[in-house]
Amino acid sequence: MPAERLQKLIAAAGLCSRRSAETLLSQGRVAVNGRSAGLGDRADPASDTITVDGRPLRPPPPPLLLLLHKPAGVLCSCHDPRGRTTVLDLLPPELRRGRGLHPVGRLDGDSRGALLLTNQGDLTLRLTHPRYGHRKTYRVWVRGAPSAGILERWAAGVPLEEGPSQPVLVRRRQQLGDRCQLELVMGEGRNRQIRRTAERLGHPVLDLQRLAIGPVQLGTLAEGQWRHLDRREWRALDCDP
Repeated sequence: MPAERLQKLIAAAGLCSRRSAETLLSQGRVAVNGRSAGLGDRADPASDTITVDGRPLRPPPPPLLLLLHKPAGVLCSCHDPRGRTTVLDLLPPELRRGRGLHPVGRLDGDSRGALLLTNQGDLTLRLTHPRYGHRKTYRVWVRGAPSAGILERWAAGVPLEEGPSQPVLVRRRQQLGDRCQLELVMGEGRNRQIRRTAERLGHPVLDLQRLAIGPVQLGTLAEGQWRHLDRREWRALDCDP
């Protein structure tokens, strides 16, 4: 096979993301055939010996792409130093050990719903970068009864501390007393973006659930449960299983 950039090979092996692999390279922790390698270097895993911290790079694991229904209170992390439950703790041991699975994007600890996990660094980039157009759908309960004007402001994109937000599709679903259910479809996912926007507009979030990631629907998958994506879903995400 032709030589490829080392950060791509490291990510494909499931060791870490491509960005983290670039950090390893810049720290001088990667070698090819015994010689220290840097950013921009290439190698052919079929003929070159690649090591990270002195350990040979493993062959790429079989590609995995899972859909998990994350419960509230579970962290989108591979490990928590404080011992709190992470999304990997919800998987069987054979998927947690040596498979390189990690969350694709984030869903804050207080939120629940659809979360993808994969062991493919390139796939993580494809599924999270806005240029690939995988919009996410949310069902959100907020306090109060947002006016039409408030929803128009939300749809236009509410400026946050770090800058303007992209437009959002917002639909009012139902009003029950002093709480309103909205459906949001959005193409970006900043840290706690929906919660911060709702707070700024005067209607704090009471419950937040992600229903879909692009064409992949949560459906009837129970909280805490997971499933493999089928080949049709892989193709719908423009990914090759």
